[in-house]
Amino acid sequence: MKNISSKVEALRAIQPNMRSSTVEKYIKAYTDEIVVIKYGGGAMTKPALKKDLAMDLSLMKRVGIRPVLVHGGGPEITEMMKQLKMDVKFIDGYRKTDSKAIEIVKMVLLGKINSELVGLVNSIDSVEAIGLSGLDSHLIQSEPKKEPPGLGFVGDVKKINTRLIYSLIEMDYIPVIASVGLGKDGKMFNINADSVAAAMAVALEAHHIMFLTDVDGILRDLGDHKSLISEMTAEHIERLVEKGEVSGGMIPKIAACLAAIKGGVGWAHILNGTHPHVMLQEIFTKRGAGTMIKKDAHE
Repeated sequence: MKNISSKVEALRAIQPNMRSSTVEKYIKAYTDEIVVIKYGGGAMTKPALKKDLAMDLSLMKRVGIRPVLVHGGGPEITEMMKQLKMDVKFIDGYRKTDSKAIEIVKMVLLGKINSELVGLVNSIDSVEAIGLSGLDSHLIQSEPKKEPPGLGFVGDVKKINTRLIYSLIEMDYIPVIASVGLGKDGKMFNINADSVAAAMAVALEAHHIMFLTDVDGILRDLGDHKSLISEMTAEHIERLVEKGEVSGGMIPKIAACLAAIKGGVGWAHILNGTHPHVMLQEIFTKRGAGTMIKKDAHE
């Protein structure tokens, strides 16, 4: 796609309700910018949604955005563990991962989900993805997670090999990265994909980071989907955490948003990935589609 009008029409073919003038403005703002996308939760459970994700990544790439996809696979890991009659336990939103569970993590994330996502993206003409994990070329160097205690083979990101990712981006690939890391002793660690995405976005100096999950965003009232907060500041989120108004699986997600924003990423977004083409709506429309988090109210 050589000109801006053809890029606009490509997007409007998927989302006809987009205004051409607005789309054009956002395309110009995002051109050549890195956007890290974390894909996980219930957003991964339906084949049709995975195909929508692949289409959205290809469109983002074609209009000049440089997407980097980081994925987890929590529901599928849980399902596999249950099939094998293994105990599934979470501590403060983090999966307890013993020596048997880490093998399931490796099998599901690397052997199934990563290859499947890469295949879907590569099935679209003129777009190429390449599958990676934190084990490849020391991509994600990690260390055991200390808090909360008792998690087993769960790690924190220590360092990201940005040279590898930048090289792939410059060669016009879409990196698709499974959220496991390599410890100094060669052991593999299961790392929360939200944390990996945040660390990746900071290391790559990303323009935006998007968390695709199975909730609409941050709600004022957990029981009322109409109470969605469309924009928040980092300070506002910190107050919610201090008041105990964030719990369970949202804790790592909120922590990742804050880590990304404080690390220099422009904006963080929490989006419902079970809604088709939600990333395009968030990027290319004024209304958006989820919760956008920024550093302060003046941005």
